[in-house]
Amino acid sequence: MDREVLMLHLRQAFGGTPAERRTVARAAGDLVDAGKLEDDLDVELTADVVLEQLSDAPEGTPAERWNWWMGALEASHGGYRQFRVTAWAEEE
Repeated sequence: MDREVLMLHLRQAFGGTPAERRTVARAAGDLVDAGKLEDDLDVELTADVVLEQLSDAPEGTPAERWNWWMGALEASHGGYRQFRVTAWAEEE
Protein backbone atom coordinates (compact mmCIF):
# COMPACT_ATOMS: atom_id res chain seq x y z
CA MET A 1 0.00 0.00 0.00
CA ASP A 2 1.44 3.33 -1.04
CA ARG A 3 0.27 5.71 1.68
CA GLU A 4 1.22 8.81 -0.32
CA VAL A 5 -0.94 7.70 -3.24
CA LEU A 6 -3.80 6.92 -0.86
CA MET A 7 -3.55 10.36 0.76
CA LEU A 8 -3.67 11.99 -2.69
CA HIS A 9 -6.74 9.94 -3.66
CA LEU A 10 -8.45 10.80 -0.38
CA ARG A 11 -7.79 14.53 -0.86
CA GLN A 12 -9.13 14.50 -4.41
CA ALA A 13 -12.22 12.45 -3.61
CA PHE A 14 -13.24 13.48 -0.10
CA GLY A 15 -11.21 16.46 1.09
CA GLY A 16 -10.45 16.49 4.79
CA THR A 17 -7.36 17.84 6.46
CA PRO A 18 -3.83 16.59 5.77
CA ALA A 19 -3.63 15.17 9.30
CA GLU A 20 -6.91 13.30 8.87
CA ARG A 21 -5.85 11.85 5.52
CA ARG A 22 -2.48 10.82 6.96
CA THR A 23 -4.20 9.08 9.88
CA VAL A 24 -6.55 7.19 7.56
CA ALA A 25 -3.58 6.16 5.40
CA ARG A 26 -1.75 4.95 8.52
CA ALA A 27 -4.79 2.90 9.57
CA ALA A 28 -4.99 1.42 6.07
CA GLY A 29 -1.30 0.53 6.27
CA ASP A 30 -1.88 -1.14 9.63
CA LEU A 31 -4.72 -3.13 8.10
CA VAL A 32 -2.42 -4.26 5.28
CA ASP A 33 0.29 -5.21 7.76
CA ALA A 34 -2.21 -7.25 9.78
CA GLY A 35 -3.32 -9.16 6.67
CA LYS A 36 -6.86 -9.32 8.05
CA LEU A 37 -8.74 -8.07 5.00
CA GLU A 38 -6.82 -10.41 2.73
CA ASP A 39 -7.51 -13.33 5.09
CA ASP A 40 -11.23 -12.53 5.45
CA LEU A 41 -12.12 -11.42 1.93
CA ASP A 42 -9.16 -12.52 -0.21
CA VAL A 43 -8.70 -8.88 -1.27
CA GLU A 44 -5.39 -7.08 -1.53
CA LEU A 45 -5.81 -3.66 0.04
CA THR A 46 -4.70 -0.95 -2.37
CA ALA A 47 -5.42 2.76 -2.62
CA ASP A 48 -7.98 2.00 -5.34
CA VAL A 49 -9.77 -0.55 -3.14
CA VAL A 50 -9.90 1.93 -0.25
CA LEU A 51 -11.28 4.65 -2.53
CA GLU A 52 -13.91 2.30 -3.93
CA GLN A 53 -15.05 1.19 -0.47
CA LEU A 54 -15.11 4.71 0.98
CA SER A 55 -17.14 5.88 -2.02
CA ASP A 56 -19.92 3.56 -0.84
CA ALA A 57 -20.23 5.45 2.46
CA PRO A 58 -23.28 7.72 2.67
CA GLU A 59 -21.14 10.88 3.04
CA GLY A 60 -18.50 12.45 5.23
CA THR A 61 -14.84 13.15 5.63
CA PRO A 62 -12.16 10.55 4.92
CA ALA A 63 -12.10 9.45 8.58
CA GLU A 64 -15.90 9.24 8.81
CA ARG A 65 -16.01 7.17 5.63
CA TRP A 66 -13.14 4.95 6.81
CA ASN A 67 -14.90 4.34 10.12
CA TRP A 68 -18.14 3.54 8.30
CA TRP A 69 -16.29 0.87 6.30
CA MET A 70 -14.51 -0.51 9.37
CA GLY A 71 -17.89 -0.65 11.14
CA ALA A 72 -19.36 -2.66 8.28
CA LEU A 73 -16.40 -5.05 8.35
CA GLU A 74 -16.67 -5.33 12.13
CA ALA A 75 -20.35 -6.25 11.83
CA SER A 76 -19.77 -8.83 9.09
CA HIS A 77 -16.46 -10.40 10.14
CA GLY A 78 -15.35 -9.02 13.51
CA GLY A 79 -11.90 -7.84 14.45
CA TYR A 80 -11.87 -4.50 12.63
CA ARG A 81 -12.62 -2.17 15.54
CA GLN A 82 -8.89 -1.73 16.18
CA PHE A 83 -8.48 -0.15 12.74
CA ARG A 84 -10.98 2.66 13.34
CA VAL A 85 -9.70 6.23 13.34
CA THR A 86 -10.47 7.98 16.60
CA ALA A 87 -8.27 11.10 16.62
CA TRP A 88 -5.65 12.96 14.67
CA ALA A 89 -3.51 15.98 15.45
CA GLU A 90 -4.21 19.07 13.42
CA GLU A 91 -1.30 21.01 11.98
CA GLU A 92 -0.87 24.58 13.02
